[in-house]
Amino acid sequence: MILGNTFLVGAFSPVLPEIARTRGLADWQLGVVAGAFGFARMAGAMPAGLLAGRHVALSLVLSPAFLAVGLVCLTVGGTFALLVVGRALMGIGHTLLMVGGLTAILQDDSGADASFRLNTFEFSGMLGILGGLLVVGMLPSAWPWNLSLAVASSPLLVSALVGRALMRRFPPTPARETTGTSVATPPPAPRGVRVFWLMLAVGITLAFAWSSVSQFLIPLRGTREFGLDRGGISMLLGLAQVVDLVVLLPTGRLADRMGRVPVLAVLTLVLGLGAIGTGLGTYPLFVAGCACFGLGLAGWMLPLGIAREHGGAHGLAWRTAIYRVGTDAAIFLGPVLSGLLGEPAARGFVALIGVAALAAGARLLLRPLPR
Repeated sequence: MILGNTFLVGAFSPVLPEIARTRGLADWQLGVVAGAFGFARMAGAMPAGLLAGRHVALSLVLSPAFLAVGLVCLTVGGTFALLVVGRALMGIGHTLLMVGGLTAILQDDSGADASFRLNTFEFSGMLGILGGLLVVGMLPSAWPWNLSLAVASSPLLVSALVGRALMRRFPPTPARETTGTSVATPPPAPRGVRVFWLMLAVGITLAFAWSSVSQFLIPLRGTREFGLDRGGISMLLGLAQVVDLVVLLPTGRLADRMGRVPVLAVLTLVLGLGAIGTGLGTYPLFVAGCACFGLGLAGWMLPLGIAREHGGAHGLAWRTAIYRVGTDAAIFLGPVLSGLLGEPAARGFVALIGVAALAAGARLLLRPLPR
């Protein structure tokens, strides 16, 4: 399901400069259109957590419906307001997918392949994003951006076909079991609560870097400063996704053997270097930063796994929703703040995010959490 639903996420960024040109949008408007996706994800995360706690399959079934309606608004809309509404509906659909999918997987976080299962979920999503990037980059450049976006997002229709199987696999959960009062799932200890907030801070840093770089800086800096066309932007964004795909599953295996914390620490350090390279580097460093960025994103699922280790199963859907609120707020604010600053100042902003990622990685590496 996540494979089919994320094609339209990957297909959006390469057409961003064309949306600005054909609709006559200023940088701040462009940032709002890009950031509406993250804002809707943030606003919808808590309701999605409540829904996933009661009926995880329903949240997954509703996801492609919201994504499809948002795609229609985005591709046929001629006004700035309708573009924002379309992106917001797409954000709601994506948060239903992520909160529901992660809740379903984290319900059973035991065994030797727990991190591998989390990274497989992320792997499927990254494969969908890469597919969207490749398809929109290969379509004829003479096609208008809205037609290219619609064609590249067509795998969304396939994900809707698995809804019936999901409803059978995950029946509704009785209300008593979602309150967290069961003896088998006691509330997390104070240490678990502290670990959760630390992991939330790390996740927010990763999300700020991802949204600012992929949804604003790479498309605009690549077009304006390095003279890249839609295909070139797709290739740069695809580079990060390819690196991410190559290392995701081995990273999950490594985390299962060495522990999630040290692996997350190293990946966060690499992501910080990548953000600095894309923000301040010359073209070779810009490209290298994209590659490092993809390597760092392989740790995207690990903070939730660490929080699950220390917090137990009590209130799992609710904690997942809170985590998504924080990360989705960063995904919303990243392109919005970059747009308000303008492309030249956004380069320094992204570099500062990279410094924050370096600090977070050093904290985890020098003061590791208990296994």
